[in-house]
Amino acid sequence: MKPLFTIGYEQSTSTAFFEALQRAHVGLLVDVRAVAASRRPGFSKRQLAAGLDEHGIRYLHLQKLGTPKEGRVAARSGRAAEMLRIFERHLNTPEAHEQLDELTALAKASPQHSGGICLLCYERDPAFCHRQRLADELQARLGMRVEHLFCSPV
Repeated sequence: MKPLFTIGYEQSTSTAFFEALQRAHVGLLVDVRAVAASRRPGFSKRQLAAGLDEHGIRYLHLQKLGTPKEGRVAARSGRAAEMLRIFERHLNTPEAHEQLDELTALAKASPQHSGGICLLCYERDPAFCHRQRLADELQARLGMRVEHLFCSPV
């Protein structure tokens, strides 16, 4: 089984971001931000999807796997542990559970010859990001090996 990749675009340029995805042979980027908007050029939903398309990478936004507003506020305030507790509660909602099942099915069905799947969020360090929790869940469900991709900082 292919590894599951994760990536955060904090402190990165779009060029470095796309290079990291291409080096890893990512075929599908799954955006797990609740709000797929960004002040960083190239990382808002439409711009990101277009850039990925230019690089031959598919895009999927699973909004319900994003951190709720109060969790994002905690994260911006440097309270990562609180953000993760809030996200854990959110993950038990029917909407989040449904999209987690969808992500699991995508990962399970991903053929060996196609590019890997990569989870996207903002945080550079996965230890301070909810995507680590999602990666842990897919690892538990499917036995996937998780690899964190890092972009060169600006």
